Amino acid sequence: MAPEIPDNWTLCASSFNWTPEITAARRTGQDIVTGIADSVVKTIELEPGLLWRTFPAPQDAEVDELRDSLAARGGRVSIVGASLDDFTSPTGRRSLQERLDFLAPQLHAAHRVGASGVRLPAGQAGTELLTLLLPLLHEFDLVLYEEIQGQQTPRNPAVAPALDAIAGLADDHVRVLVDISMLMPALPVTYLEELRRGGVPAELLVRLENDWRDPATLDSVTALLRSGKVPPRIHTLFMNLLIRFGRSDAADLQSIIPLVGGFHLKFWDLDDDGGRVSQPLRDLGSLLAGNGFRGTLTSEWGGHEWLQDDPTEITRRHLALAGAALAAGTGV
Repeated sequence: MAPEIPDNWTLCASSFNWTPEITAARRTGQDIVTGIADSVVKTIELEPGLLWRTFPAPQDAEVDELRDSLAARGGRVSIVGASLDDFTSPTGRRSLQERLDFLAPQLHAAHRVGASGVRLPAGQAGTELLTLLLPLLHEFDLVLYEEIQGQQTPRNPAVAPALDAIAGLADDHVRVLVDISMLMPALPVTYLEELRRGGVPAELLVRLENDWRDPATLDSVTALLRSGKVPPRIHTLFMNLLIRFGRSDAADLQSIIPLVGGFHLKFWDLDDDGGRVSQPLRDLGSLLAGNGFRGTLTSEWGGHEWLQDDPTEITRRHLALAGAALAAGTGV
């Protein structure tokens, strides 16, 4: 009998995976999300900026319509991506009260749609705002997840203060969410192919293919960027090397696991050559099984930036791969 993940680990899918389909607007965002519950997985993470026209202050009728449509299919919402727009103009920063007022309607909508939590980038709220948000989080029974990802690490000076603040609050309504884009033993095959087609120098490509985790590789990436010789058509894609693609191991998360309530199982493609997709998942399964983790593990596809694959099919396949790899890592 094949191993299975523990009952208190919940596999989910993010509506972010369907971004190209949602923005194409051939179907409504609500129809696309309810289709996820019909054909992929019942628990769904929402990107409300793509779904609710009234966001960032979603109207009750719009929220209720999605909630009821999902419920009719046995679906439910896990986490809602929140937004904290700190600036009212190019020179005007919102006050603490204005920041709270900007987030409050989003918390109300997340509660109303039946979500268990909302998500922000780590450190964006800051300790003062987190303290003010706690009564609302308790009132709505929501968890605020602060997300770390990509090149960030628990010891990163830009991230460590946020993690310390969460630990200092000692409140289960504020937790960490880890995006496993942090845990990349090698770069996605299809991404490397896109860089090759885009004209990235062969010498750098060899480094990227064979020595992604060598610090000297990142130095070479930075040198090409500073030289101004990154081909313009792939400039945005190239920046993933400095921001969205990480070089950590699952073991690097050990110290913060007690603070973690969820994971984004970020993937780019499903080419598992050398275990570049499945190995971080097995390592993560082993880490979580040994530390009593309870929470969500959400399939999040970032490869639609350069791939045209069908999001429903690739998410379904990824969830199958992820479930098997996580279960294998538990050793059960």
